[in-house]
Amino acid sequence: MLNSQTILFESDKFSFKLNHLVIIGVLILAFSTSMLIRSQPIEYGMNLNEFDPFFNYRATEYILENGFVEYFEWHDEKTWYPDGRNVSSTSQVMLHITAAFTYHLFGGNASVYDFTILFPAIIGSLTVIVIFALVRLFAGTTAGLISSLLFAVSLPILLRGTAGWFKSEPLGIFYGLLGLYLLLSGIQSENKKISFVKIILAGITMSFGLASWGGNQFFIIPIGLFILALPFVRKDHKFLAWTIPLFVITLFAVSLLFERPGYHFLTGIGGLSLIVPTIFLFACIFIQKISSEKNKIRNGLLFLFIIFLFSSFVLIFEDNQFNIIDGNTTFRYFNAINPFLTASNPLVDSVAEHTPANVKLSFFFHSTWLIFSGIGIWILLSKKPSGNKIFNHNDMRIFVLILGIIGVYVSSAFIRLEVFASLSLIILSSISLSILTTEIFKMNFTGIKNYLIKISSIIFFSFLLIIPLLVPLEYNWVSAIDEPPIIFTGATTHPPTNDWLETMAWIKMNTPENAKIASWWDYGYWITTLSERTTFVDNATLNSEKIKNMATILMSPPEISWYMLKEMDADYVLIYVAAEDIGSQRHDEPLYVVGGGGDESKIMWFLRIAELPIEQYLHIDNKTPNPNFYENTMLGKMIPFSPVVYYEPFSEENSQIYKNGFVEISVKNVKLNSDNYPVKLVYSSPSFLNDDDGQAHFVLVYEVNKNYNPSYDLLE
Repeated sequence: MLNSQTILFESDKFSFKLNHLVIIGVLILAFSTSMLIRSQPIEYGMNLNEFDPFFNYRATEYILENGFVEYFEWHDEKTWYPDGRNVSSTSQVMLHITAAFTYHLFGGNASVYDFTILFPAIIGSLTVIVIFALVRLFAGTTAGLISSLLFAVSLPILLRGTAGWFKSEPLGIFYGLLGLYLLLSGIQSENKKISFVKIILAGITMSFGLASWGGNQFFIIPIGLFILALPFVRKDHKFLAWTIPLFVITLFAVSLLFERPGYHFLTGIGGLSLIVPTIFLFACIFIQKISSEKNKIRNGLLFLFIIFLFSSFVLIFEDNQFNIIDGNTTFRYFNAINPFLTASNPLVDSVAEHTPANVKLSFFFHSTWLIFSGIGIWILLSKKPSGNKIFNHNDMRIFVLILGIIGVYVSSAFIRLEVFASLSLIILSSISLSILTTEIFKMNFTGIKNYLIKISSIIFFSFLLIIPLLVPLEYNWVSAIDEPPIIFTGATTHPPTNDWLETMAWIKMNTPENAKIASWWDYGYWITTLSERTTFVDNATLNSEKIKNMATILMSPPEISWYMLKEMDADYVLIYVAAEDIGSQRHDEPLYVVGGGGDESKIMWFLRIAELPIEQYLHIDNKTPNPNFYENTMLGKMIPFSPVVYYEPFSEENSQIYKNGFVEISVKNVKLNSDNYPVKLVYSSPSFLNDDDGQAHFVLVYEVNKNYNPSYDLLE
C-alpha cells in the first residue's frame, strides 16, 4: 500500500521519502498509545505492582550499589531464613542486569525505584518497533505497521507489562522477538557476512531472553519446528548446514554463562527442542542427497515421522515428577506442551495465573482478532498468488503458520501464556489485514463507488479492531488496565488504601533490625523489600516444604503453632484480612461479612497445601469456616472476627447454625491481645480501626510470645 516514492530530502547515500515519514508517524502513534495505556496505574501512585517486582527492584538496586561481581556472589540472607537464597541461580538475571545498565545510561536524577516502575512500560512500548521489523521482514511494511498498532493495544500483553510490572515478561518478549527478527533476517540475507553477524546476534539475544524470562523457552518450540521444516522448503542446504548450528551453538554457549537457565536448559525440553531438529536437519540433508529426485521428499518426511513418534513416546511416558529428561523441568513447561495435564501439586494449583484458559476468557482477550487471524491462516494456506512479500518465501510462510498454531496451542495451558496467543494472532491478523486491504485497493469501480467501497472497507476493518478497546463500556481493554497496584488493594476488589504501605513502614520503624517475620508466601517480597526484615518464604517458591510448613502453622492449634514458630525462630506473624461492613449493628456492634481476598479466603488452599482434611475446617461450600476453624486453629484465632449469625440474602432468613447458601455475619473480636497467649496483636493497619460502612482490607501483626507456657507438653 505504501508506494509513495516522493523524496522529501536526500543525501549522497540516503533518500528520505514520504513513506518513511508515514512509517515513523505510525510507529510513534503505536509507541505513544501503548505508553499511555500502560501508564494508567501510575494515577493511583508511583508504586511497583504485584509481588515479584519488589524483589527485582531490590536486586537491581543491589547491582547499582555493589557491582556485577558482588551480585553474582550474593547470597541473600534476608529471605528463606535460615537457608537464604543464591540470587543469581534463582533469578531472572538479565532483567536485573538490563535494568541496571539502562539506569546507568538513562536514569538521570530519577530514583531506582521510580525507574523500575517505568521500565516495563517503556520496554513494552519499544517492542512495537521490534514486532514491526519482524513482521515487515516476511510480510511487508503495511503488515509490519499494522502489527505494531495491534501490539500496542493487545490486552494480554498490556496486562503483563504496565507501569510497575517490573517482572520478566516485557523484557523477555522484547528479547524474544528481537532474537526471532535477527535469526530470520540472517537466514534471508544474501550477504553471508551479514548473515553470520545476525545469526550470532540472534543466539546472544535469544539467550538474553531466556535469562530474562523462563517463558521465553516457548519461543524455542516454533524455532525447533521451523528447523525441521527447512530441508523441505529451502534448497540451499549448504547455507543451512552452517547457519542453523551457528545459531544453536551460540545460544547454548551464551546460556551456559548464566546459572539460570544454564545447563538445565540444554538438558531439558528447550535444549532438546533445538538439538533434535538440528541433528534431523543434517540427517535429512544427507537422506535427500542420497535419495533419488523422486523419493527424496518422501524419505525425508518418513524420517521426520519417526522423529515425531520417538518424541511423542518420551513425552507420553514421562513420569509424574517429570524427571526422565531433566529433574528441573517443571510442570508448567510440560503443561504448555500438553494442556490436558492437570496439576497434582496444590501449591501450583493455588496460583491464579496458572488457571487454565477458557473460551470465554480467550474471546475477551482476543475478540475480533480471532476472525482476522483465521482469515490469515486461510490466506497463508491458499496457493493464490498475491503481491504480499510472504508469498515469495515459502520458508517464512511456514514459520508464520508454525508460530501461529504453537502460540495458540501453548496458551491454552494457563492464563499467563495468553501472551503467546496474542503474539500469534497479532502477526496473523496483520498479514490478513494487509492482504485484504491491498486486494480491495486493487479493485476498480466506476465513479464515486470506487472511493466509497474502499473507504468503507477501511472503516469497517478499523471498527472491528477498535471494538474491544471501547466495548463494553464498564470493562474493555483500556479500562482493564486501569487498576491500582496490588499493594494498594492486596489483590482484592476492594478500594485502594495505604494499609500495606503503612504496615511495612511500621514494621521497619518499630521492630528490631534482625526481626524475622512469618507470613504466607505472597507477602514475603513486600516485607523484605519495604520493611527490610527477614522472611521465611516468598514468591520465589524455592522450597515447597517450607511453604507447606507455613500453611500447617496457620491451620494448627495455637499451642502447636507457637511451638513451630519458636522452633523456626520467628519473632512476628503477619496476616491479611478482607471484610465488608454491611451497615447493620447487633448490640451496638457493627456487623461484617468476612472474605474477599485476604488470608480468610485462602483457607481451602492452606488446608490442601498442609494436607489437612477440608471438611474438618470448612462447611459444605468449602468456603465458610466452621467452629472448629475458629476455635482450634492459629489463623482462626488471629482473624479478629467471630460469627454471630448466618443470613440468606434472597429469603432474608437468619439462622444460628450454618445452612448451605447462607452468608456468615460476624462482629469484631480480637482474641489474642494479651501476654497470656502464644501470640499477641501489636499492630493493626488503619482500615481495621475504621468502622465506616463499606469494604475494607487490613494487615495485622502479631508478636510471638517467646515466654509463653503451653498448657500441655507439646513433645508428647
